[in-house]
Amino acid sequence: MNRALKDISGHYGEVHLRLKLRPPTVIGQFHTLFFGSVRMFFLGVLGFAVYGNEALHFSCDPDKRELNLFCYNQFRPITPQVFWALQLVTVLVPGAVFHLYAACKNIDQEEILQRPIYTVFYIISVLLRIILEVIAFWLQSHLFGFQVHPIYMCDASALEKKFNVTKCMVPEHFEKTIFLSAMYTFTVITVVLCVAEIFEILCRRLGYLTSQ
Repeated sequence: MNRALKDISGHYGEVHLRLKLRPPTVIGQFHTLFFGSVRMFFLGVLGFAVYGNEALHFSCDPDKRELNLFCYNQFRPITPQVFWALQLVTVLVPGAVFHLYAACKNIDQEEILQRPIYTVFYIISVLLRIILEVIAFWLQSHLFGFQVHPIYMCDASALEKKFNVTKCMVPEHFEKTIFLSAMYTFTVITVVLCVAEIFEILCRRLGYLTSQ
């Protein structure tokens, strides 16, 4: 009997903790679902398929290993998979810190919307997400551009004097352009969801004050 009660109380505590860690808004919960499932699946599965063997198929004229490696490092200062993985982790940090704080303080979803200090802290975490997404969008546009061209002109003068500018073939450039556009779209959708979540918080907060 006591063991059954312990199991029930443990299960209740686990469910209660999950409720505390869930975002307090409908849009926030949808954003978590979108962020956690669709975006990560797209990056983890399709990203590996598109970019997994890019370095092996990147070839220049003349086709020499050291020249290919030199030009590929010039073409990709950072691999897209690493950049987008860092983006996902960085954007998750503000929300994770807030929900960890809420779990430690036993703050439930309703308290976040009812108490002004918690509401302000949560809005700040959402604003930080927006800022980080905008920075990532800007960095992505400078690192990768908006289109992947089939030919990359590599400045190889630092490698060998006889190679000044050489042409390199970029494999599967059309697929990479589509994938790049999709990642920009995901960033824009995330920003829009974050802005909508702030409006939902303000509207629900106003409704709570009106009902008092």
